Amino acid sequence: MTSRQATTTLWRPTGPKELDLVRELNWRAWPPRLPEQPIFYPVLNEDYAVRIARDWNVKHDGAGFVTRFEVESEFLSRYPIQQAGGQTILELWVPAEELDDFNAHMVGEIQVVHEFR
Repeated sequence: MTSRQATTTLWRPTGPKELDLVRELNWRAWPPRLPEQPIFYPVLNEDYAVRIARDWNVKHDGAGFVTRFEVESEFLSRYPIQQAGGQTILELWVPAEELDDFNAHMVGEIQVVHEFR
């Protein structure tokens, strides 16, 4: 009998370019950060992700997407929750150099749950 590890649901607002890279990675990983992106920040609630995708990504990229994915909860405990504004504006800050390790602890596929144009 095997026990399944507990997972945490995270969301990521993203634009079309990043989403294309996720598709190329078969929906199983986030692409490496660009030099000007020192952190990868998934968010802890869907509403916050929707606001970023709808209000920021659409304006800057012509489209915005909200993705949902699962990561092993025990692994995530190394990243303190960052409050980036109000009570529900919560993020995890994953240093770019740790993204491969982060991806290795994802469970299942990255799913697109909202699209804005």
